[in-house]
Amino acid sequence: MRATVERSHLLKSLGHVHRVVERRNTIPILANVLVKADGGKLMLKATDLDLEVTETVPAEIGQAGATTVPAHILYDIVRKLPDGAEVSLDTGDGAQLTVKSGRSRFALQVLPEADFPDLTAGDFPTRFRLKASEFKKLIDRTQFAISTEETRYYLNGIYLHVVKVGDKPMLRAVATDGHRLAQAQLDAPDGIKDMAGVIVPRKTVGEIQKLVEDPEAEIDVEISDTKIRVTIGLVVLTSKLIDGTFPDYVRVIPQGNDKVMKVDKGEFKNAVDRVSTVSSERGRAVKMALSDGRMVLSVNNPDSGSATEELGVDYGFDPIEIGFNSKYLMDVAGQLESDTAEFRFADPGSPTLIQDNASKDALYVLMPMRV
Repeated sequence: MRATVERSHLLKSLGHVHRVVERRNTIPILANVLVKADGGKLMLKATDLDLEVTETVPAEIGQAGATTVPAHILYDIVRKLPDGAEVSLDTGDGAQLTVKSGRSRFALQVLPEADFPDLTAGDFPTRFRLKASEFKKLIDRTQFAISTEETRYYLNGIYLHVVKVGDKPMLRAVATDGHRLAQAQLDAPDGIKDMAGVIVPRKTVGEIQKLVEDPEAEIDVEISDTKIRVTIGLVVLTSKLIDGTFPDYVRVIPQGNDKVMKVDKGEFKNAVDRVSTVSSERGRAVKMALSDGRMVLSVNNPDSGSATEELGVDYGFDPIEIGFNSKYLMDVAGQLESDTAEFRFADPGSPTLIQDNASKDALYVLMPMRV
């Protein structure tokens, strides 16, 4: 294999694919990126056996061929080359890959292309297209609530499924870790109506977020029973889905919360941030005391001290005192689009519903804490 490629193109593509490669690998081939030269293009592919990312870049091909080289080393080499450089890749007799640019020359160990695993086999019956910014928004609004508890593996991703709201089909994303729940939805794109619900893994969700660089771009999504494939421009991401059943989340969303409080989102977030400075790293509990037209946020930590802050709010119901994890409150506030956050309470021991005052396409549920 012999190819010449512009450094900026190669760096951008390696930036997309090398992130998939785990730093510590017990299987040597999984530490490598597949480099394949053919037909005026250089194809780069990386995988961790659950997730695979492929991208093609224009290149001058002297001789078609393929090999695999250590992904992170190749990325670091190209990253450190000067802007505007041309990079030449040559396997010579096949024992090493020679990387040359200007006066720099590197010889990297290779492993055969035949050993590189392939994830892309199989048919994808569900296919739809939508704006990249819309799909990213769906993910951004929910991904923070994904569970990191490996024993509850079925919560380690975002549940994507189709629901009917009235007569209108919607594509809905839901994530929960048992302490909080995030739900967002958008009008269902064409081709999606027969889609079965699927759980997209946390790592895949993170990679999709990073790959959406142009919000105006179109994104193609294909789904089978076991895999999801996302195409953004020249990048193709294929991932296994989580094989499990997502819980009946609708039962967790409170329906009868009648104590409504509206507060300026920015003021609220900053006040929670300030008072939580003295909270314990483990508990992070903040108490919210509501009475007519005002809210008092307070934190009491026997080890470091206490803090209180008062805010003016729109609230005209019976006084209530309720505690929450301060990080969870700030995470939710960070996802709200309008300037006003709307809280719906029942009592200090029941889940609280939080919504954007301007948009009903997203909602959040927080379990209270004892304070």
